[in-house]
Amino acid sequence: MKYRPSRRTRRFGIGAAAVFVLAGMNGPALYRFSSDKYQRYKINQPEYKARNGHWAVVNIPEEYRINTIHAALLHTGKVLLVAGSGNNAKNFAAKSFRSVLWDPETNNFKNIPTPEDLFCAGHSQLPDGKLLVAGGTQRYEKLKGDVEKAGGLMFVHNENPDKPKTFPSGTRFTGKENGKTFESKDPVLVPRAKKTQNDKTGKVTVTASTARVYVEALRRGARYQTGTEDNYRIAGLRGKDRQNFYGIAQKLSFDKKDFQGIRDAYEFDPVAERYVPVDPMNEARWYPTLTTLQDGRVLSVSGLDEIGQVVPGKNEVYDPKAKKWKYLPKKRFFPTYPALFLAEGGKIFYTGSNAGYGPADKGRTPGLWDLKTNAFKAVPGISDPDALETSMSVLLPPAQRQRYMVLGGGGVGEDPKSTAKTRIVDLSEDRPRFHDGPKLYSEVRYPSSVILPDDTVLTTNGSGDYRGRDGSNVLRAEIYDARSNTARGVADPLVGRNYHSGALLLPDGRVMTFGSDSLFGDDANTKPGTFQQQIDLYTPPYLFRDARPKLTDTAPRTLKRGAKATYRTPHASAIEQVRLIRPGSFTHVTNVEQRSIALDFVRSKDSVTVRIPKDSSLVPPGWYMLTAADEEGTPSKAVWVKVPASKDTPEP
Repeated sequence: MKYRPSRRTRRFGIGAAAVFVLAGMNGPALYRFSSDKYQRYKINQPEYKARNGHWAVVNIPEEYRINTIHAALLHTGKVLLVAGSGNNAKNFAAKSFRSVLWDPETNNFKNIPTPEDLFCAGHSQLPDGKLLVAGGTQRYEKLKGDVEKAGGLMFVHNENPDKPKTFPSGTRFTGKENGKTFESKDPVLVPRAKKTQNDKTGKVTVTASTARVYVEALRRGARYQTGTEDNYRIAGLRGKDRQNFYGIAQKLSFDKKDFQGIRDAYEFDPVAERYVPVDPMNEARWYPTLTTLQDGRVLSVSGLDEIGQVVPGKNEVYDPKAKKWKYLPKKRFFPTYPALFLAEGGKIFYTGSNAGYGPADKGRTPGLWDLKTNAFKAVPGISDPDALETSMSVLLPPAQRQRYMVLGGGGVGEDPKSTAKTRIVDLSEDRPRFHDGPKLYSEVRYPSSVILPDDTVLTTNGSGDYRGRDGSNVLRAEIYDARSNTARGVADPLVGRNYHSGALLLPDGRVMTFGSDSLFGDDANTKPGTFQQQIDLYTPPYLFRDARPKLTDTAPRTLKRGAKATYRTPHASAIEQVRLIRPGSFTHVTNVEQRSIALDFVRSKDSVTVRIPKDSSLVPPGWYMLTAADEEGTPSKAVWVKVPASKDTPEP
């Protein structure tokens, strides 16, 4: 008898054939679906987490999502997220400036009124726990094709030794030869002229003072530009002022106009949760670096000034007691956002890392800077010296060893070059010199590195080209062990992060990552990119172990250098190391605040007694996270300790 399949069997056979046909047509898609599903399964296995850690997304309500450019951990345990205008010209024009305060413990958020555009400011932790924020944006960049009105730099002169004068925004300057009129976009103060007298002849010489201001033509159009230098009369002056005050300008044209900085400075109060204005800087700065000194004052370096030029080596120091700024007596030039670390003896170590503007052949050599004498001693040997822009720099743990690492980086400006090099230098050597460390996971610009409490360093993300161009975001992460000088890959990040991204260590031992400002939104570079507002949390492998040490915060919260403090802890015999970790303040591949300091300690049956080092250049004043780790490197949650400024701390 000939076999005839049933109707049900025939239907099944037809359906199966259709599935096989579809599988043939969509094999890659089905493979990806299967592969992605397996990947999600794998990364959530306990064994995988214990080896590689785990990433998770922070749930941010819509009203608190911002373009996070800056992030700083405060001694309250909360994180200040700062966007300012968020690299959005429309927000800037509307004066829509944003800051958000985030509590990682409760995942609560709070909008913070933001007084100025703090986009691309500098920031540093102060001795009392406030965060100093200085600089920001006065004007957005305009490319050559987007400039609608001719403009440029006007030098305003004053030949009167007895009288300074402030010219308000909108002051008009008319050329004596070209007859064209331009108006200032900001107020400008022109100091008194300098008067000197020859002791022998009695002859008095007056040297005109000069101030700079950006000016624009009154109307659009090529006919309002100028091509040569001219003297300019200033509208509204009378009598001798018409002779004593005048302007001189070179070409006023449609050339590209760079960003401009502001002088404004604020202290963010973590307790009151608000910005408090303080005395403005002497120089306007956009892309500055702020570095805490050993006496608690703050050094402010570089940045673009009020007319869009790199500040020409005029560096200044903020005194948090007087709330005032004071110039250093001598100049030293650095490109913008230079990585400047407080080093042993109070000197400043420049690793060569920076994040942008400045000539390719000036101020890019790593070295030690003595603020007292202004002497600068170059440190040789760094590999790929033409790829230090957008590199990351870290003071390797523990800080006592004075070993620094420079990771990745790229060429100056929009140069597509990037490097996978890491470079390490030991400043405790008689003749310090950079040597290569283990290679990074990829050739990468904008990597984010965070010191972990077990003396390792997490590095994550970045891109192989300028701002992720050509789809070059790198979704990789690794942990470097400073003791063995080795690195290993860990769980891959969830999203790409390049320009305007960063990462911070949190008090519970996790790491937050934020931001990313891709130039394009597709691999073909045809669609504009969108800012990555997602915040992720990385839980390192050490938090997937059976138990972790615990410190009971019963000791005094304020500990002077050299002082001891005792913390109760169960299983004190398991404690193998104690670290004092300064909270980070991250922006533009720059976090010169973070450092991890080894503490001497003594164990008892149910407690551990620690001692704070006496060296103020090792432990600058401020708030710190104190953690204890067991023999496996599993850290406790941090307790907060305040180290006050000492009266006898030397000043540069």
